[in-house]
Amino acid sequence: MRAAFLGPRGTFSEEALLASAPPGTDDVPYPTVYETVMAVQEGEVDCAIVPIENSLEGSVTATLDALAGEARDVRISGEVVRPVTHNLIASRPMPLTAVERVLSHPQASAQCERFLRERMAGAVRASAPSTAEAVRLVSASDEPWAALGSNLAAQLYGCHLLAEGVEDRSDNRTRFVWLARAGEAAPARGGPYKTSVVFWGFNDESPGALVDVLREFADRAVNLTKIESRPRRLGLGHYMFFVDLEGAADQEPVSAALEALAHRVEAIRLLGSYPAADPG
Repeated sequence: MRAAFLGPRGTFSEEALLASAPPGTDDVPYPTVYETVMAVQEGEVDCAIVPIENSLEGSVTATLDALAGEARDVRISGEVVRPVTHNLIASRPMPLTAVERVLSHPQASAQCERFLRERMAGAVRASAPSTAEAVRLVSASDEPWAALGSNLAAQLYGCHLLAEGVEDRSDNRTRFVWLARAGEAAPARGGPYKTSVVFWGFNDESPGALVDVLREFADRAVNLTKIESRPRRLGLGHYMFFVDLEGAADQEPVSAALEALAHRVEAIRLLGSYPAADPG
């Protein structure tokens, strides 16, 4: 089995893959979340694992947008919740005051905001496509730069830890999802299920329109565990709504709620129905 992940090697996505993939999995790094998702859509790999939500910074919008957009044949087939510990990493030992630039993925930087503000105020912040790419860039530079990344990345690129556990909260966790083409990775039943959908187009300029739509779930006692809006890129005020809910899509009362919702909106897409992970 070929499995894509957000690369390069040493990302938290690779850590999640190594912790949850079957033995013998051939893991393939891709440079962006979008390309990782689309590798499944295009049949380049059998499956992929990508981050979708962090306990401090919320949803990974690149994942949501890819699933709602061009990856029409991709479904969520499982989820993994992992603790995330960020470290300040450099190519060589140096005092924190000597660091002139800190590189990382924007999500990682946001998760370490307090540390960066209080301990690294004199350093310029710079973005990288992933935490591991930030570490790789730092390892190849002679400049006094540092990166926010994982222990795995530091080991892979021969770097040093300047500070450990610099995230704002010690209970920082990221939810990753396994992706596969529709119908190719239906997991066996067992334990509680979760279903994810996205929908749009329901006269969203009318007062109370969203409440009326969501009543299809409430009236059937279907519990929503998450709801989030993203712009439809049609102009201000028009959104698509991502919903996570308890239960399997093909079982009552969830199936009835989704069927009723389909009659109320312009479009609804099932993103996946899969075993729920322990949130930790």
